[in-house]
Amino acid sequence: MITIVDEALEHFSAREALLDLGFGEDRHLKTCERLRAGRIPVFAYVALDEAGKLAGTVRLWSVQDEGGQSSLLLGPLAVASEYRGRGVGDRLMRHALNQASTHGHGSVILVGDPAYYERFGFSSGKLARVILPGPFEQHRFLCLDLRPGHIRGLQGALVAAGTVDVKQSLGPEKSFPFVAKTT
Repeated sequence: MITIVDEALEHFSAREALLDLGFGEDRHLKTCERLRAGRIPVFAYVALDEAGKLAGTVRLWSVQDEGGQSSLLLGPLAVASEYRGRGVGDRLMRHALNQASTHGHGSVILVGDPAYYERFGFSSGKLARVILPGPFEQHRFLCLDLRPGHIRGLQGALVAAGTVDVKQSLGPEKSFPFVAKTT
């Protein structure tokens, strides 16, 4: 049985190891990482098996466009290899999107595999007026309106927003994975 819970300090090492396995140790060089670096996620969830072992992880981060309109940036979503194909990623995604909607967020964007994310309502081609701070593949730049028409209002370069992680300067082992819940 898999349980979805808020990410906590005790999940840090397992989450980082899972992300390194799934995305490589150079994952910090990716464009979306520029929008996450030095910030605290708005939402951070982990999937745990019955023994408490980390089965998956997902986070959502606050970003803003040039005009100050906010959206959430999803990522990374990762599932341990032994749990793939068992609905863990699906449950994490649905939980995260439900929480984002419940807390009044207008949209979620991500860079990812269209074939995977379309089942959750994400689509490409709606972010032609939005750019990221570095290289990315436009066809993988996806969005989901949580409030109808919210995406249409986004334009220009996205920048990091939300709570700054002041503890990050102490090193990742000292940075508590606090989640800044917003309403």
